[in-house]
Amino acid sequence: MKEVWLLALGESWEEEKEKIKDAIEIGFTGVVVRKDFENLAKKLGRIKVFGVEDGVGENVIFFEIKSADDQNKAVDLSEKFDYLFLKFSDWKIIPLENLIAMKKKAKLIAVVDSLEDAKVVLTTLEKGADGIAIAEDRREVMRRYYELASGEKGFVELKRAKIVEIKPLGVGDRVCIDTVTLMSVGEGMLVGNRAGFMFLIASESEESEYVSSRPFRVNAGSVNAYVKVGRKTKYLAELKAGDEVEIVNYKGETRRSYVGRVKIEKRPLMLIRAVANGEEGTVILQNAETIKLVNPEGKHVSVANLKEGDEVLVWIGERARHFGVSINEFIIER
Repeated sequence: MKEVWLLALGESWEEEKEKIKDAIEIGFTGVVVRKDFENLAKKLGRIKVFGVEDGVGENVIFFEIKSADDQNKAVDLSEKFDYLFLKFSDWKIIPLENLIAMKKKAKLIAVVDSLEDAKVVLTTLEKGADGIAIAEDRREVMRRYYELASGEKGFVELKRAKIVEIKPLGVGDRVCIDTVTLMSVGEGMLVGNRAGFMFLIASESEESEYVSSRPFRVNAGSVNAYVKVGRKTKYLAELKAGDEVEIVNYKGETRRSYVGRVKIEKRPLMLIRAVANGEEGTVILQNAETIKLVNPEGKHVSVANLKEGDEVLVWIGERARHFGVSINEFIIER
């Protein structure tokens, strides 16, 4: 996650206070304020606060790149300060590339005034700056910067898969993931027995004849299964309160959430096998009508009603995994 900083350097505390409150609620890393507002800002909530005067504060400095010589000065400053907030008089990619490559200990935070510039600085040299800083008072725009920098929202390509086998199994241990986020119909998590083939398992966001909806929950599958979390995977059995998880909807849109609770219980299980693009994958789910997959139209399909030939949504990866990370290695998972 990249850092996101709010520049609240106005002369009116009452005006800056409201912006800082928004930054705290959205999840910003920190705020930069006038030195005389530093203690007031720290009382508003748990967030990093830098108080500066003439662009300098404790372990932080603002510096503007105007020439090639300024690059060398910035490198020197990156050895003396923990944070280096960079301004560019004439926006150029090359100075930032050089600084990312040559910087010392300081975190590089680029001051930007558009989402387009933010995207560039966060991806320059693939690694990007350590974060961005914005002077913004519109909450909805602040939210968009946060989503961009934090990776809170993203996209995965989902494919249609045809069910080829449904097989009841005996009793085993299954995992329910209760998140800190409410989900909607068509949302869930990507789970599978192969790291490169995962099924979109629906959240319990639909009412049932037998049980109330629990839109914060995904009854995800057997303990051995993988769950996709960003570019990595985790075993369902490993999840615990506070862990990051990835919520995915039927359009492939993703957002970040966190585990509030994990429940592992013995339940009757069933194997589901599907094929997509010549690839085959399986998932083992609890055998109960409240457990559902998601079809290409975004509707939930109960495993109790699922039949061979039905289509569901899956994600197909390119490589096998080692400790949750994609690798180039000969590995077969069945």
